[in-house]
Amino acid sequence: MFNKISVIGLGYIGLPTAAIFASRQKKVLGIDIDASIVRKINKGEIHITEPGLNSIVHSVFNEGYLKASVQVEPADVFIIAVPTPFKKNNSEIPTPDLKHIKAAVMSIAPVLTKGNLVILESTSPVGTTEKISEWLSESRPDLNFPHIHFDEADINIAYCPERVLPGNVVNELIENDRVIGGISLLCSQRSLELYKTFVNGECIITNSRTAEMVKLTENSCRDVQLAFANELSIICDNLNIDVWELISLANRHPRINILNPGPGVGGHCIAVDPWFIVSKSPSDAHIIKLARKINDSKPDWVCDKIKITIAEYLQKNESKTINDVTIAFYGLAFKADIDDLRESPAVIISKKITDTHKGRVLVVEPYINSLPKALSNADLCDFDFAQKEADVHVVLVDHNVFKEASPDCEFMIDTRGIW
Repeated sequence: MFNKISVIGLGYIGLPTAAIFASRQKKVLGIDIDASIVRKINKGEIHITEPGLNSIVHSVFNEGYLKASVQVEPADVFIIAVPTPFKKNNSEIPTPDLKHIKAAVMSIAPVLTKGNLVILESTSPVGTTEKISEWLSESRPDLNFPHIHFDEADINIAYCPERVLPGNVVNELIENDRVIGGISLLCSQRSLELYKTFVNGECIITNSRTAEMVKLTENSCRDVQLAFANELSIICDNLNIDVWELISLANRHPRINILNPGPGVGGHCIAVDPWFIVSKSPSDAHIIKLARKINDSKPDWVCDKIKITIAEYLQKNESKTINDVTIAFYGLAFKADIDDLRESPAVIISKKITDTHKGRVLVVEPYINSLPKALSNADLCDFDFAQKEADVHVVLVDHNVFKEASPDCEFMIDTRGIW
């Protein structure tokens, strides 16, 4: 029986996961190193924007099923949902940084008892789940672990990645199929029993390495598809072709489904996970590596387009100088209708222009209350103010509120094709 569940990391995946388990009347303790997040959850509030989540957290907190802490406590299940960034070094291939996962593992090691289940949800390089078993074995030699003892282990360990879309996380955690990869068959079976607490989709059992690779493959596939669309948009710009019309017509073919291009690729998954594959197989991952480079270079291309548009504005308005030009950026999130700025190409573009532009920079982002430190020289404003004050307009995110507008902008770069 899984009577008490501990979720380590209360971010965009950890908090919804904790809340949904709690909504099934499981006692859930959420752990986070950020005391401000803990305080907020312990008031029945949330620190992120995710439709439907606020009401669930408020309800399960008031019912006594969810609480948060900075201190790990004994539990039946430990779910690790912490960030997995990569290290930017002198190599052209970034290396995965497992420091947050290892810190989470070391925090639970002292409270582990025989029969516990440990699950990694963080997107990770192949072999990370086995590393967790090794780290715990070194820390707790009094217990048996599955990388050595398999089904006879005292502690069961598995990898069970989320596969959800920000903005629809609550629904997709419940309805989507789930891949469950244990180090041993018993690890998988116990994990399946846990997730069937709330998952309506099919839970498919495999081994931990395959499950890790499944998650990386899904996101790398999207990255390759987006790289094709982004490269196509550059080619079409050179050939004076409307890429949005082109894609719409090409997609009328019954077996063609080209994605929409944008200013780059962001988020903590698609912009990061392909490097985990490349780092493991650098001499073989040619397409995956090239796709990453194409998508990472798109913000620079957008910046060049902005500079060209500024020059066109000054050419038409000869009485103006560069100091007089006000630029408005529409959207900072990595995708539409969320507040998540992680790895966002919109932030990268806005920062590069803000750092060099001598005039005023405005930012319209309806999902945040203050700008990140990287944009301290810009001003956060509402849509109407930007429309009135700006000379050059740059659409970076296709928020619905922007789609519904009918702006009249002569000097505009629309990276989302909505205006």
